[in-house]
Amino acid sequence: MAQKSDKSKTRKKAGRKDAPQSKAQTASFGQWFKQAVANRHAIGETVNFCLSMMLLVVAMFILLSQISYIVNGHLDQSAVEGCGSLAEGPVSNWCGRLGLHTAHYFMDNGFGLTSLLIPVFLLQVSMRLLNAYKVRLWKWFINLTLIMVWGSITLSYVEHNIPLPTEVLQLVPFPWGGSHGNAVSQLLVEDIGPVLTFAVLAVCFLLYCVYLTGETISIVRKMFRPQDYVKRRSHAATPDEEGADEAQGEEKPAADKDAPAADREKLSADYETPLSTVIDLNDAEPTFEVAPATPSAPAGPPAEGTDGAEAGPEFEITVPEADEEGQGDTAADVADLEPYDPRADLSHYEFPPYDLLDDHGATCGVAIDMEEQKANKNRIIEVLHSFGVEITSIKATVGPTITLYEITPAPGVRISKIRNLEDDIALSLSANGIRIIAPIPGKGTIGIEVPNAKPQIVSMESLLNSRTFQETKYELPIALGKTITNEVYMVDLAKLPHLLVAGATGQGKSVGLNAIIGSLLYKKHPAELKFVMVDPKKVEFSIYSPLLNHFLAALPDNDEPIITDVHKVVRTLKSLCVEMDNRYDLLKQAKCKNVKEYNAKFKARHLNPNNGHRFMPYIVVIIDEFGDLIMTAGKEVELPIARIAQLARAVGIHMVIATQRPTTTIITGNIKANFPGRMAFKVMQRIDSQTILDRTGANQLVGRGDMLFLAGAEPVRVQCAFLDTPEVEAISEFIGQQQGYLSPYELPEPPADDGGSPSTPQNDEQLDEMFAEVAQWVVASQQGSTSAIQRKFSIGYNRAGRLTDQLEKAGIVSPARGSKPREVLIRDDQSLQTLLEMLQARI
Repeated sequence: MAQKSDKSKTRKKAGRKDAPQSKAQTASFGQWFKQAVANRHAIGETVNFCLSMMLLVVAMFILLSQISYIVNGHLDQSAVEGCGSLAEGPVSNWCGRLGLHTAHYFMDNGFGLTSLLIPVFLLQVSMRLLNAYKVRLWKWFINLTLIMVWGSITLSYVEHNIPLPTEVLQLVPFPWGGSHGNAVSQLLVEDIGPVLTFAVLAVCFLLYCVYLTGETISIVRKMFRPQDYVKRRSHAATPDEEGADEAQGEEKPAADKDAPAADREKLSADYETPLSTVIDLNDAEPTFEVAPATPSAPAGPPAEGTDGAEAGPEFEITVPEADEEGQGDTAADVADLEPYDPRADLSHYEFPPYDLLDDHGATCGVAIDMEEQKANKNRIIEVLHSFGVEITSIKATVGPTITLYEITPAPGVRISKIRNLEDDIALSLSANGIRIIAPIPGKGTIGIEVPNAKPQIVSMESLLNSRTFQETKYELPIALGKTITNEVYMVDLAKLPHLLVAGATGQGKSVGLNAIIGSLLYKKHPAELKFVMVDPKKVEFSIYSPLLNHFLAALPDNDEPIITDVHKVVRTLKSLCVEMDNRYDLLKQAKCKNVKEYNAKFKARHLNPNNGHRFMPYIVVIIDEFGDLIMTAGKEVELPIARIAQLARAVGIHMVIATQRPTTTIITGNIKANFPGRMAFKVMQRIDSQTILDRTGANQLVGRGDMLFLAGAEPVRVQCAFLDTPEVEAISEFIGQQQGYLSPYELPEPPADDGGSPSTPQNDEQLDEMFAEVAQWVVASQQGSTSAIQRKFSIGYNRAGRLTDQLEKAGIVSPARGSKPREVLIRDDQSLQTLLEMLQARI
């Protein structure tokens, strides 16, 4: 008994010792399983690679054995006939006895010559597993199966029912359609006869063509109605129909004929079809998909033409009789006159050549760093997995500056959960400017925009020399840059119709303005476009001074080509309002709705210049540092800008204003309501992005030309084109050295009562001796009511009221707003001191 008890005690002790070992084994197995799950992508790639190599060997073996069987099969018939196992002795097949029997099985007992498609499908499967390129295996399987079945029956039918020479029948030592084709073909011929069998095979072929493309139906219809088709073709070839097709935009685009011949020949494949680089990060290698370089912005109606000779209007115009207003001449008089050419005065004008631009080392396409892409992919998956977010796929679209990672979340994952991980993903990637788009509009994926470690410069030369820009039909085309998909992004300023540019200092705002001006200079003739440039800083637009007698518009008494004086800005804006009203009067007389229709009538000699009618060039007003104008002139600047923005679109006056202070005091409600086009560069605060775009996002950009362009429902991320100062100087000098007009385009004089400075009081009224002191207190306290001034300075109500009126006329406080307090328009002491010095100088 003692011995039994000792043995039991020994077993218990051994059991206690084995228990920790079993727990350790369980823990080690759990760690191994976790590591296997974490490395499942690497394990999967290894397995796929091994399978692809095996399939590649099998496919090549079958293919070579079949080809050898076709060539040398007649020498090996004795080895395969009546043999159920591998034959012994030498064979002529390149793959030996196994290859001989494999080919005999597929070709004699299978589908004949169409059995060659079997190794083709295996090769596709191998390439898909190897990630050499992406293929849709189910489509390949369906198509190859249909071709193989139909082909074997057709080949067997041709072999047995169509008389062919004996030499042709003996080309291959096996039935053309194999056992399958012989059985089905013989069954059809015996049941329905050879004629109906041929008809069935032909109909099956047509049905398969319909499955491939819908054009098959129209081709068959034309075969049954050849005469009607010929008539339609001949009728479509008439000049009238060709003109109608061109009016509907169905003509083939032509390159810009105004560009030099050498530059037109410079159109190369590098810029004809940009590459949209899409990487499926579930695979090992990138896949390049060629995408058409169409702009993302909404396309407007085509322009009148961009070639050297002005094209006729795109709509039909009837010649009016001479009326009491004297708009046009008689039809006989108009027929004797040639169409008016606005470019005739500068008929020898040459557009700037593209060799003035620098490519800045830019290359065609986008350089892809696969190590960076894989590292970012693994970090994104790791961060999402650590927070319990599972995804089913991830794909990367590499752009010049930003890479867009599109992830497909697993079922049941909330989008808000991924959106809240923005800071965690940025921390994991050690990158600034991470932006999450959840979801991507029009797709069932979530986008994560990550800056590239080595951003590329988008040169202006690559945009202007692209086919997209040279063949555009936009009235005022602006090439802004390239999107994430490496496509040229263009907009039509005539359709926007006004553009607001905002961004912090040094983030690319001035370069963006140069890109806008450069695009228009390369596309428009001086007779068709005029600029009004306002530059309070006095250094940004000074390089455009040589354009004075070509592209600039100014008041008659203006001695500077670029407007830098704040008081001249107000007069110029009011002059533009007068120009706008005059143009509307001319449109009313001509019974036209917009400047395009009016100019078309004027070119066709349907409007009499003796009655005041004239050709109207587009006028683009570009204002830099708009915030400085608001601080200095206040409402006197905002009101004419708002009026021009509301009404001037139809008469061809468009505005581009830029500011580095996108606050609500600068970009007011009137400005935002009338400037639908927004161009936002990087800003420092979230509230500034909401002011520009009505949403966040601009505060998450990476700078150096990275911007968000809003012209519709959703903003588009674009890398702005880089146009350096030496390039701008070269363009301006090239244009300035050519023959120009005798003077700039003259704007009308503003009304006499508005001719003075808005900040100067009336001549019969002197400033109160307390004006400066009261103005300083109003700006410091941001209170401008009459009662507050009365209490603060212990003066009478009448004197306080006069001081308030003077403050209003000087632009320091706003007009009375009923029960609401007056708004103080000056925000800092520096702007106030500048205003007071100007007032003292004018009194």
